[in-house]
Amino acid sequence: MVAAVPTLEAWLAAEAEPDPWVVETSGSTGRPKRVLLPRPAVLASVRASARRLGASGQWLLALPEGYVAGLQVVARSVVAGHEPVRLEEHASFTAAAAAMTAEHRFTSLVPTQVRRMLEVPEEAAALASFHTVLVGGGPVDPALRRRAAEGGVHVVATYGAAETAGGCVYDGVPLDGVGLALDRDGRIRLAGPTLFAGYDADPELTAQVLVDGWYLTSDAGRLDEDGRLQVLGRLDDVVVTGGVNVPAPAVAARLLEHPGVRAAEVLGVPDEEWGNRLVAFVVGRDRQVPLAELRDWVGAAHPRSWAPRQLVALDEVPLLGNGKPDRLALRRLAGEAS
Repeated sequence: MVAAVPTLEAWLAAEAEPDPWVVETSGSTGRPKRVLLPRPAVLASVRASARRLGASGQWLLALPEGYVAGLQVVARSVVAGHEPVRLEEHASFTAAAAAMTAEHRFTSLVPTQVRRMLEVPEEAAALASFHTVLVGGGPVDPALRRRAAEGGVHVVATYGAAETAGGCVYDGVPLDGVGLALDRDGRIRLAGPTLFAGYDADPELTAQVLVDGWYLTSDAGRLDEDGRLQVLGRLDDVVVTGGVNVPAPAVAARLLEHPGVRAAEVLGVPDEEWGNRLVAFVVGRDRQVPLAELRDWVGAAHPRSWAPRQLVALDEVPLLGNGKPDRLALRRLAGEAS
């Protein structure tokens, strides 16, 4: 049995309102924060998710349960009356999927996990047997969506944070009851019943991001013609290099379209000449694509000034425990390679 399941079951079923559940943020850009999630917020997220997906059932836990995405996998399965299946207790994802017993099966993954599974025929077939695969923790690039669809995998991209009890925007559309707004600078704001109660022992930081019932995220976004949210990346992902504002996530998305690139991240690092230089961290497929070729590839779709000035070749992108890219480790690698 998953270690957190008995404790979470008791917390969800307690007659009196229990103390908030505490989850840590990933700490991908600095010190992790301890987020206080009231039980009503967790349950609101579970129920809104089931309504949007049109079904509930058994979940496969492939993410650390200490983070909000893993917590929600356990909560959704428990509320639906099923014990979640834990990936680490099985030899492979395929074996874990085979151990599931409910009619409707779900899992929550990060893009890197989906990308790797689609490259293994047995795991790709197992993914296709799930009702829905939620994908969060980072942007889902169009190429990955196409590969998933071609393999019969139903992917739903989620956006949210520990502060919103996990993903609260599915494929660009807020879940029922969730408020979504953009500030003048494009900052994404979220509201509704899934919001956290604050940061543990940090009222000052709580007051900075929880304002008038809205959670002020650190992300920038825009609404497309259909009113769907397009997440452009973190506000600090806009790199000012040589006096030009470059959205690093857009450059990474372009790199991922190159046939020789399997994975890519783009960050800005301090530079004496440019103020910041744009660095591409790239995992090649059969070969490492040269920097000049990648610069030309980016320049063919975007302004030439958006092209990365440094390339760091990787065997794999370093990840945190929750599957997100380790941005601090990437910046260290950029410094070592310069």
